[in-house]
Amino acid sequence: MKFSQTGATVLVPDACAMPEALRRVTHLGIGAHQDDLEFMAFHGIAACFHASDQWFGGVTCTNGAGSSRTRAYAGFSDEQMQAVRREEQNLAARVGRYGYMAQLDHPSGNVKSPTSNALRDDLVQILQGCRPELVYTHQPADKHETHIGVMVAVIEALRCLPRESRPRAVHGCEVWRDLDWMPDDEKTIHDLTGHEVLAGALNGIFDSQIAGGKRYDLAVMGRRRANATFFSSHATDGAAALAFAMDLTPLVENDALDVVDFTMGFVERFSQSVRGMLERRLGR
Repeated sequence: MKFSQTGATVLVPDACAMPEALRRVTHLGIGAHQDDLEFMAFHGIAACFHASDQWFGGVTCTNGAGSSRTRAYAGFSDEQMQAVRREEQNLAARVGRYGYMAQLDHPSGNVKSPTSNALRDDLVQILQGCRPELVYTHQPADKHETHIGVMVAVIEALRCLPRESRPRAVHGCEVWRDLDWMPDDEKTIHDLTGHEVLAGALNGIFDSQIAGGKRYDLAVMGRRRANATFFSSHATDGAAALAFAMDLTPLVENDALDVVDFTMGFVERFSQSVRGMLERRLGR
């Protein structure tokens, strides 16, 4: 398997031989940056952590060069920061017992470019090798442009596969915008109750980001708790931690379905629900 970026790396924490290490992957997370997988695809990580017949595979698409840096990391060059973030991601793969961890090392500019197919082609190679049941990536209403670039590349890569080789489900997950706004009956629910210790251990590994003044570790856990509490206004909490996802499976079942139209459908239904509730109260 030859990736487009010379700095791309692959880690198999349990030293399983390739290609078996990739072939055994049942849950595949594809994120833009180091730490995105732990924040958005924890549902898959937790599902596989104690399982003998399920394996989580991770793909981080970018090189981490543009991350903020203060305090202990204030004087780090882009090259030094990339090395730190790469090692943090590999440590998370070891702690989380991932079956496969690829870091593709793309510059963010390439990922955001509408004319570059390099990331898509790298992802096709991985998807051909593992054929996961469930794929996690960024949700298409995310406000981070690099996340959107990764999501688009994931959908394009999946559409390159024969239909019989595509996953049974694709989930677009929360990072830089939550999905609380979606109608409840359209949310895909990831119940993460009971996995707080593992989640905390993984989140805390990314010291280069946390020490830089962004408490992602606290924010992610707080979001999950808030999702659980505010999910239902008329019932006691049925879960201690929830993450929401947008079901992107229709986009890989129907290649003619436009990503923009599909996403805006959720936004328009949300708009209609807000308008309807206000108009009912106003007697209109």
